[in-house]
Amino acid sequence: MARRLSTTHRVRSLVRRRSAIFHPKHDSYKWLLLANVMLGTFMAVLDATIVNVGLPKIMASFGVSLDKIEWVITAYMLSMAVALPTSGWLADKFGYKKLYFIGLFLFTLGSMLCGRSTDENMLIISRVIQGLGAGTIQPLGMAIITREFPPNQRGFALGFWGISAAASVSFGPLIGGFLIDHFSWPLIFDVNIPIGILAMLFTLIIQGEYINPKIRSFDVAGFISVTIFLPLTLYTLSQGNAATNSQGWHAPYILACGAISLIALAVFLTAELTVKEPLLDLRLLLNHNFGIANIILILFSLGMFGSTFLLPVYLQNSLGYSALQSGRVFLPVGIIQGIMAPITGKISDRLNPKFPLILGVLLFAFSFYLNSNLSWLTEHSFIMLTLYLRGLAMGLMFTSLTTVSMLDIPREKMAQASAITNSIRQLGGSLGVAFLATMLTARVTYHSQIFGESVKPGTELYQKTIDNMKHHIVYEAGAAPSNATRLGQSMLLTNLGKQAYIEGINDDFLIAGLITLTGLIPVFFLHTKKKQTNTENIVTHE
Repeated sequence: MARRLSTTHRVRSLVRRRSAIFHPKHDSYKWLLLANVMLGTFMAVLDATIVNVGLPKIMASFGVSLDKIEWVITAYMLSMAVALPTSGWLADKFGYKKLYFIGLFLFTLGSMLCGRSTDENMLIISRVIQGLGAGTIQPLGMAIITREFPPNQRGFALGFWGISAAASVSFGPLIGGFLIDHFSWPLIFDVNIPIGILAMLFTLIIQGEYINPKIRSFDVAGFISVTIFLPLTLYTLSQGNAATNSQGWHAPYILACGAISLIALAVFLTAELTVKEPLLDLRLLLNHNFGIANIILILFSLGMFGSTFLLPVYLQNSLGYSALQSGRVFLPVGIIQGIMAPITGKISDRLNPKFPLILGVLLFAFSFYLNSNLSWLTEHSFIMLTLYLRGLAMGLMFTSLTTVSMLDIPREKMAQASAITNSIRQLGGSLGVAFLATMLTARVTYHSQIFGESVKPGTELYQKTIDNMKHHIVYEAGAAPSNATRLGQSMLLTNLGKQAYIEGINDDFLIAGLITLTGLIPVFFLHTKKKQTNTENIVTHE
């Protein structure tokens, strides 16, 4: 009897100790919460990068072109952009734990549906569900960490949280390439299911509920108008030069979508500038530094996300890289960026944040210029050099840009400013993918026409080329002479098509470089003189 009582006492004591660990006042609680938030963030950011290396396989599996499959990326980013500004209000209203759990559930459900998609349309819809979950997970994760950690530990905690996002950028393409090469493309989505279930369980067990007693009114007009504006704008951009659209930009449905998106934009801007509690407080953009910094950010995002979309397609379709090989090349980018970010922060604190920002823009644009000289024979070392430069540039740019953009933003407006910045980054990335995919289709068509006009069957050069190819096919490949001429002509047209495709990608990289370079102009208009004063105010306020 005594033994039973002793065992029961030990069990109850163990339960009490475990319960105490998960109590919000326990020292371990906030660190367990940080680990859970890092898990969700890693998963959400991972899926923004892991898909890039899988696009060629998905295109081949569904038999679709680039202008259709680009929506696998843009749908995810677009739904994230819609969810980002609304997640804060919903969490204040219904509770942070509930909404974070719902975000994880939507992301896990979307992942499961993506892996079981039977066509590209189902995959795109599933990516929208995923994006809504990711757009809820990321901002709430930052808000939860900021609330639970005291000011003297907050920076350290946010640094750890940032590591999970940086690790996803580096390892996402690598993990995706491995899964695609050794298994199949649906597994890049299915891998999220057990992680998502684990994160949901941790959220139920670890996280305490918090509901904000001060709830602002919901901006219905702003939400509806931005939800109409974003997808219609991207649809118009992507379908203007699509292969399925024979009328081009003059097609009635393209003109109608463009007109509706412009009306929705006008309604959104009017609502956000006039209502008392807007969805996104666009009046913050009237702040000198913050407004200019977001102009720079959207220009960076156009090039950055667009180029990340282009390079794996080129590596796999033109150079014959496997998915794993194309994913491996992105590994150093996040590592270099992670190393440079704190160094850039110290440079920005001691000197002027403009210096690393200008250097970063120049290196970023230069890496795109180097990428505009790709060919069939481009060496691996050359490709890696461009990515080393890109990682270095991103480490220099984003830390200094964040520093200078928040220079004059009041502490009570930081959350709104963060929501605007994240939404603009996602919008810029979506526009970048849509715009560069559209330009790629247009430039490949242009180069195909130029090459086609230069191939004149009646000329001596054409005949000599075909004769040489016929000789090679007969004596080296062992083909019958009667079929050699036809095979030679087919090979010539195939090679011209491949070259036109590479030239189109080169043009796209050059466009991305020019867009990035224009971001240098507004940098010179940034103000940095108030930096020390603002820092002192923040310290005093805390």
